Amino acid sequence: MKTLKEAKPGETARVAKINSAGLVSGGNLIKRRIMEMGITKGAEVYVRKVAPLGDPVEITVRGYELSLRKADAELIEIEG
Repeated sequence: MKTLKEAKPGETARVAKINSAGLVSGGNLIKRRIMEMGITKGAEVYVRKVAPLGDPVEITVRGYELSLRKADAELIEIEG
């Protein structure tokens, strides 16, 4: 499945899953932090910009703008 890190600017997608598997200690804390930002299963995400080196990724979710680290964007699986 495709991750938010792989999404291109201008693309809209729906969150399918937030992974915490494979993370070192604190994986569940990272997943919780992502969910507290409003990025939950089923949420629609619009990719606004991706920095030249891929970090950060600017998105719009639930009507507000966020910047995510590349490592965090890689944990978010999307569909569409």
